[in-house]
Amino acid sequence: MHLSRWLAAASAALSFAAITAMPQSAQAGGIVGFAGNYSAGTVVVRTGERSLYYVLGNGKAMRYSVGVGRAGKQWTGTSMIDGKHLAPAWSPPAEIKRDKPSLPNVIPGGSPGNPMGAAALTLSGGGEYAIHGTNNPGSIGGFVSYGCIRMYNADVLDLYSRVGWGTTVVVTR
Repeated sequence: MHLSRWLAAASAALSFAAITAMPQSAQAGGIVGFAGNYSAGTVVVRTGERSLYYVLGNGKAMRYSVGVGRAGKQWTGTSMIDGKHLAPAWSPPAEIKRDKPSLPNVIPGGSPGNPMGAAALTLSGGGEYAIHGTNNPGSIGGFVSYGCIRMYNADVLDLYSRVGWGTTVVVTR
């Protein structure tokens, strides 16, 4: 019984070590002034700025640089975090598979070809969108995705530690 607990703990530690060993090119932009009528703990994505803000309250927020949806793939609205996943496997949605038929049906978590990076925060509303890391740090700051919000791996792990299931996510232009 104790051996199984030890093995589970060792496995979790190794998984976390592998995730945190992934290339991490940047850290959050730090605490910045933030205007808006949002409660502390809310995630606000401003696609025009290519910035994600984790609202701290009292006019302050943590700012992160992000990659956002390319032309015709952007969306706005309010959603909630409905899942938290470390080193997630990825299955391309139908639209992406149609555009890139050579993609495999599943890319394992931790694989360098996995576009989800170190972690993913899935969003309510149909399972198509997430806030996630990337193994292509050069894409941060651009209009690059099919609607997901991309973050540096170090940044998505930081945000992952700050948010929980049910956290409100507001995406604006």
